[in-house]
Amino acid sequence: MRKQKGQKSNKIKKILILIINLLAVVATAYLIYSLLLLTGIENKIRLLMIIDLVIILVAIILFFIKAIKKKSKAIIVLIVVTIAYIMASLCAGYYINKTYKIIDRMTTSTTTYSTSLVTRSDNKVDGINDIDKNSKIGMIDDETDLIGYQLPTQAINENNLKNEIVGYGNYIDLINDLYDKKIDYIFLPSNYVSTFKAMDEVDLDDIDEKTKIIFSKEKTNKTEEVSKNSNLNEPFSVLVMGVDSTEEDLANTAFNGDALLLITFNPTTLNTTMLSIPRDSYVPITCTSGNRKNKINSAALYGEKCMVDTVSNFTGIDIDYYVKINFKGVVNVIDALGGVEVDVPYSFCEQDSNRKFGKHTIYVKKGLQKLNGEQALALSRNRKANSSKCSEEWTQGVRNDFVRGQNQQLVLRAILNKLKEVKSIDKIYDVLDKISKSMVTNMQNSDILSLYNVGKDIIVKSHNEKVEDLLGIQKLYLNGYDGRMYDTNTGLRLYYYILYQNSIDAVSNAMKVNLGLKKPTIIKKFSFNIDKAYEQEVIGKNVTGGTTNVVSLPSFIGMSESTAKTKAANLGITVSFNYVKTGTGVNGTVIKQNYNSGTDVNYVKNLTLTVLKEETVTQNQTPNTQTSTSVNETTTNTTSTSTSTSTSESTSTQTSTDKSDDVLSDAGLVPSAP
Repeated sequence: MRKQKGQKSNKIKKILILIINLLAVVATAYLIYSLLLLTGIENKIRLLMIIDLVIILVAIILFFIKAIKKKSKAIIVLIVVTIAYIMASLCAGYYINKTYKIIDRMTTSTTTYSTSLVTRSDNKVDGINDIDKNSKIGMIDDETDLIGYQLPTQAINENNLKNEIVGYGNYIDLINDLYDKKIDYIFLPSNYVSTFKAMDEVDLDDIDEKTKIIFSKEKTNKTEEVSKNSNLNEPFSVLVMGVDSTEEDLANTAFNGDALLLITFNPTTLNTTMLSIPRDSYVPITCTSGNRKNKINSAALYGEKCMVDTVSNFTGIDIDYYVKINFKGVVNVIDALGGVEVDVPYSFCEQDSNRKFGKHTIYVKKGLQKLNGEQALALSRNRKANSSKCSEEWTQGVRNDFVRGQNQQLVLRAILNKLKEVKSIDKIYDVLDKISKSMVTNMQNSDILSLYNVGKDIIVKSHNEKVEDLLGIQKLYLNGYDGRMYDTNTGLRLYYYILYQNSIDAVSNAMKVNLGLKKPTIIKKFSFNIDKAYEQEVIGKNVTGGTTNVVSLPSFIGMSESTAKTKAANLGITVSFNYVKTGTGVNGTVIKQNYNSGTDVNYVKNLTLTVLKEETVTQNQTPNTQTSTSVNETTTNTTSTSTSTSTSESTSTQTSTDKSDDVLSDAGLVPSAP
């Protein structure tokens, strides 16, 4: 009986030992697999660890075999040690895999575009299937527009809507007609609230209160490859694209291009250049027909590749990587870090992360202080004095898009300095988790992991130094002048910042030097004043010239034919005349033009001017007097006078009355050219 019990006990013991050994094999394999994921991080150390793990596993198995043969009592100790080894291996593997999954969440190969069917808030309809068949639906009529035309058309067909569809040339007219109840529903980009609230030229601050979304349609496209570099041990460039939305989770959505920061980094010298690109910069948008110039932030509507190509085109810098960051998500990152230290340049007030003033207003005083997430976001956003919202104490100093770009750099540096101090594993994972929800990039996992080596070098070399001092950050600045032109997308005369080519060349040269593409110019003489603090040169800031002035098309309304002909010739554009007997205007003068005044003359081809020419004049009506209005115009004859030929494509026929000729609502948005 005892013998049977002994045999049964030994059998159970052997099964238990077998299970423990199998678990040790699984735990070791899991940890080795996890270590192999960390491509590029401490390769020699990882190889040694893997060899050690294999040796330990073999030793455990051999010790168990030996203990069983000798029936050693030490087998109990061996079981306890092995279980501890299994737990440690599984725990280490879990944390490594967790880190890898968080990093994997940051990488993306797709972009999701979304359009929404919008109506007035007081409309009781809450779904697309409840729309009355007699209601009118408005949408953009440009068939090449993915968000404004293609997705809405698919939505209409899929939901079998038989409503009258009204085409529009721009979103502003769509919104205004919805407000005026001339139309019942309109298709807008799903992020329309943040997009239109950010526009200075129109007052749409309450668009979120006046409208509501009743339906949305998305389309996910594979992101085209934009990276040209696969080795972060060599100098590389990164375009940081800020998304100023009210949502925390960035996901893979298209963005509004509210903030652009082009960074070059040399891992050998640890030198960095930073260039904040004003969102109103007037540059060629590479993914539009003829690379037509527009505000650079408009490139965001076409996806990350369009923005990357647009920035690369006008700067002459090949962009290796992009990083898309959600500003609101950064609030959580900074709070997870416990706040960041920033020397705030001026006292200011700003709306909170939900774009609310009143009791939600954020107030930050000038000086060195620790900012929480909301305060840091407010500093990153601020570009207006907000004098209508706050008292004089908070509205002093220059505020514009350049100042905002500098503020964003201050916050970025503060985050880098704070990250250097993080030592707790739990805090590291908390910060990584927050970052992964607020950031997406085209970097591969191996690229992101290889940043470990750069970070290690910075920490080793920094000691108590600030990160920006160690990195040798060089500030760059795009200089230009203010302009205002007609925009076909909005139907408004918008503010533009027109860049000096010489300034672009100066910052481009500095970036190319840092990337090792050009040799630096050696400064042989250097002067300083002991009584004045040294100020680092901001490359490109005081540089002008190199660009032909951008000329906007004037209004020809009221000009005589000869005056209009001379004016067009001076502008170097082709003009033809169309004569009508009736219309609103003065006899013998231009009463209509097919291009809106304010249009960039580079994009005007075959300007057609309509001239009012009456056949007879009565005794009571002398020439050059006001005629009556007629709906139907009768053409009598057409002549054409040709001067030089424009190199750009013709736009669609438009009336000459501008949708808006307001002055800048935010005077002093950017400094004027010196």
